[in-house]
Amino acid sequence: IVSELMFTTLYKKVTFVQMLLNYHVIKSLSWLMVLSYYVFFASDGRVEHPAGGYKKIFETCKELAEPIEAQVTGQVPQWLTGSLLRVGPGMFEVGDQAFHHLFDGQALIHKFDLKNGKVTYYRKFVRTDAYVRAMTENRVVITEFGTTAYPDPCKNIFSRFFTYFQGIEVTDNCLVNIYPIGEDFYACTETNYITKINPETLETLTKVDLCNYLSVNGVTAHPHIEKDGTVYNIGNCFGKNMTLAYNVVKIPPIQKDKSDPIEKSRVVVQFPSSEHFKPSYVHSFGITENYFVFVETPVKINLLKFLSAWAIRGTNYMDCFESNETMGTWFHLASKNPGEYKDYKFRTSAFNLFHHINCYEDQDFIVVDLCTWKGFDFVYNYLYLANLRNNWEEVKKSAIMAPQPEVRRYVLPLTKAKGKNLVSLTYTTAIAVLRSDGTIWLEPEVLFSGPRQAFEFPQINYNRFNGKDYMYAYGLGLNHFIPDRICKLNVKTKEIWVWQEPDSYPSEPLFVQTPGRLEEDDGVLLSIVVSPGAAQRPGYLLILNARDLTEIARAEVEVTFPVTFHGIYKT
Repeated sequence: IVSELMFTTLYKKVTFVQMLLNYHVIKSLSWLMVLSYYVFFASDGRVEHPAGGYKKIFETCKELAEPIEAQVTGQVPQWLTGSLLRVGPGMFEVGDQAFHHLFDGQALIHKFDLKNGKVTYYRKFVRTDAYVRAMTENRVVITEFGTTAYPDPCKNIFSRFFTYFQGIEVTDNCLVNIYPIGEDFYACTETNYITKINPETLETLTKVDLCNYLSVNGVTAHPHIEKDGTVYNIGNCFGKNMTLAYNVVKIPPIQKDKSDPIEKSRVVVQFPSSEHFKPSYVHSFGITENYFVFVETPVKINLLKFLSAWAIRGTNYMDCFESNETMGTWFHLASKNPGEYKDYKFRTSAFNLFHHINCYEDQDFIVVDLCTWKGFDFVYNYLYLANLRNNWEEVKKSAIMAPQPEVRRYVLPLTKAKGKNLVSLTYTTAIAVLRSDGTIWLEPEVLFSGPRQAFEFPQINYNRFNGKDYMYAYGLGLNHFIPDRICKLNVKTKEIWVWQEPDSYPSEPLFVQTPGRLEEDDGVLLSIVVSPGAAQRPGYLLILNARDLTEIARAEVEVTFPVTFHGIYKT
C-alpha cells in the first residue's frame, strides 16, 4: 500500500491530500508511517541504495554447462511460448587485466525459454575473436571501447615496437544487441562486425564483416526491422572527396533462392556530415512510413586521432571522442522511397542522444520522441566501471556532474508556413521557428524529466506502432545511472507508472503483445532482475502486465546476472 501511495504521489502528480482521500484502506495504517514514507521518498523523488547491491551487476560470471530450471511464482501465461535473448558484458577482467568501461566486458548471451508455464535459463559467452584470443593469451588482446590493449609483455622490445604499427584492429565484441537478418540471428556491437549465433544452443557460428558488402565504417546496434523482414541501419562512411557522411543501408528480407540477404544489401540514401573529418557518434535513428530521421549531435569522433594516435602510441575508442561546443544539434530528413536527402536545416540546442523512442507523421509534420541528455558533454565519460562500482554517495556525486536526462518531443514541419510557430498540431507544445538565415529552430515539449532520473532503453509495441502515432512507451529507470525501476509512460498525457522493489536491479523491459488483442498496451513486459539480497535465488525473469505494471509471474534461478543492454523475444 505504501509503495502504491509513493508512486501515485511521485509519478501521477496527485497531491498528498488527494492521495489519502482516494485510498480508504489507508485508515488501517499508522499516520506516522505514511507521513514518514511520504517525506522520505517525495522530498527528492528517488530511492536510495546505500547498501550498494548494484555493484553485483558489474561482476564477472561463469557461463552454464546446460540450462537450469527456474522456480516460478505466479502463473506464466500459456500463450507466452518463446525465448527471451539478451546480451551484455559478462567478463570484466582477463587474467590480471581489468576492463575499464561499461562497454568493454566480453559478450555474454542470456536465454530464458518459456513453454507450458515453465521456464529455463541458459547463458554462454560469444566466441568472438576478442574473446577467444583473450582466453588463449590470458590478457586483453584487442582494444575495447574504453580499454587499450598493449603488446604482449613477453615479447622482446623490437616485437612490441612493430606491433604498434600493424594498424588498427577493430573489436568484434558483440555485447550490445541481437537482431534477425532473414532466418538468422546476429549479435552486434557498433563496429563493422556482426556475429551470427544459433538462438537455440547459443553457439557462435560466423563472423561477418559488413565492409565486404557495404560502404560503411560501422553500423549501429539499433536497426529498424519492417514487417516483411527488411532491415534498415545507419553508419558513417567516407563520401565524396574523402569527406565524411552517413549512409542508410538496406538488407532485404528472406530470399526466395535461400541466398544470404546480407549479400544483397545496399545503400539507399546518404546524409551529409556537419564536419569533414569528425562524424557524430550515432547510436540509433528514427523511421516513419515515408522518412528516415537522423539526429546529428555535438558528440564527435576525431577520425584523424583515431587513425594516427591509435596505431602509434596505443589508445582506445573513448580517447577519440570530443565535443563541438558550438554546433548544437542538427536534425536531418530523407525520404525512404526513393531514398532522397531533404535539405531542411533543423537546429536546436546541444544534447546527447542514444535512443529514439518513436517517430511518426501527422499532417505536414514529423513527430520525434527521444531520450535525451542535456548538453554537449559526452555521457559515456561517466560510465567507467570505477564510477559505477563506487559507494552510493560517490555514485550520486558523479551523476550530478553528468548531463541530465529528459524525454523530449520535437516536431519537424515539412512546410515553411508563415508565423512565429510553424507547428500547428494542437496536442503538443513543441515549437519550430523559421529564422532569417533559413534554419528552423526547434524547441521541444518535455514528456518526462526528473533530477538524475532517466527514462532510458525505451521500448514500444514495435510490431504495430513503430513509425506510427502511438500512446505508450516503456523504459528502464536509471537512478544516477543505476537501473532500479521499470516505467511506463503515456506520451499523450505524461502519466507514468512504475514497478520497483528494494535492492532490485532490472533490465530493459521488452513488450510482447497478447495474441489476437488490438489494444496498444495489451501484453506483457519481460525483464531480467538481479536481487543481490536474496539468499537462494538472486536472479529472476520478471513478467509484468503491460497495462498497469502489476506482477504476473517471476521465474527465479540460483544464479545472478551481470548487466545486459538489449535483446529480442523470439517466438
